Amino acid sequence: MCIGVPMEVIESGPCWAWCVDGEQRRRVDMRLVGEQPPGTWVLVFLDSARELMDPGEAQRVRDALLAVELALAGESVDHLFADLIGREPQLPEHLRAKD
Repeated sequence: MCIGVPMEVIESGPCWAWCVDGEQRRRVDMRLVGEQPPGTWVLVFLDSARELMDPGEAQRVRDALLAVELALAGESVDHLFADLIGREPQLPEHLRAKD
């Protein structure tokens, strides 16, 4: 199984970019998304950018990945999903009953 990691472009070339995720710096293949300016967020699988992301979406994915790491360590993840705590689950629109 492969998990995508959000990374921010810090330097770009024609088919590659240097990207960072926290302290991790990688040279990423950008051929699927094209050359992107510094500050752009991309979802990276196996050192290849597969899609562009906005900063909010990148943060939500980063929080989810951190939650997996913390849960595996037996720690609480509630602080990463404060918007979901105490909220009644809602079905997506396409699964709701039609009146």
